[in-house]
Amino acid sequence: MRSQKFGASIRKLVDKAIAAKRTSYECPKCFKVKVKRKSNGVWECRSCGAVLSGGAYSLRTEAGEISARVTKEYAKSE
Repeated sequence: MRSQKFGASIRKLVDKAIAAKRTSYECPKCFKVKVKRKSNGVWECRSCGAVLSGGAYSLRTEAGEISARVTKEYAKSE
């Protein structure tokens, strides 16, 4: 379902975002590939019922991964 026009690059980005939104992700608690998008930024594991926050279109974002890594390194140094 494409509604974007004005160039192939925009259509490719939209298709990539929609595909990422619809895929299942691995749950960080039960490690099953059952996490689905519930609403914008809210993800739910269909196996254990955990509700997680993440990106709008994917469970993990680049900024979130960087933040987690920096926080982990900071905790080690103390």
